[in-house]
Amino acid sequence: MSRSVRVLLLSSASIAVAALGAACGTERIDVPKSDAPVYHGAVLFNMRCAGCHTLSYAATHGSAPNVRTAQANSGPNFNVLCERPITRVLYAIENGGFSGAYMPQNVVVGQDAVDVARFVATYAGRAAPTQPGVPSCVQKAIGTLPSPPSTTVATATTSATATSAASAPTTTSKRRRHKKKSVHS
Repeated sequence: MSRSVRVLLLSSASIAVAALGAACGTERIDVPKSDAPVYHGAVLFNMRCAGCHTLSYAATHGSAPNVRTAQANSGPNFNVLCERPITRVLYAIENGGFSGAYMPQNVVVGQDAVDVARFVATYAGRAAPTQPGVPSCVQKAIGTLPSPPSTTVATATTSATATSAASAPTTTSKRRRHKKKSVHS
């Protein structure tokens, strides 16, 4: 083989490898940034849940694609599993899934947990196979979360209870101690 043919083959192979390498990792989160809480939930899902769960909208592929090769810690594939209402998703986040065996509890907390729950409830189950007589996941209501209790109300109630308890008359009788005078002769 002549030198020019080898250089041409080597250059072609290098270009092919570079093109394949450039294609790897180009999957992106497919949630509009205009829906900020849901997008934030997708980013967190990608960072914290990608090792076990599959959900194409967050560009994650953690679940085993084949049941025969699945491991015990392969999480559900949310492309096909409908997770609604949002309270159910938040319960799973807070309690380590539904079995509590592999998923860590409180993998995200606070508003981050609410954002992840909203993302999963919105986008999970969109590739689920249709079943006759069963509504598709997108037809089911996402639901709402109860509003968190106000800390100022709880504090005010606690301090009012403490104040009223402190000012309430005591019902226990006071013992009077009388000292006996000792008589020394």
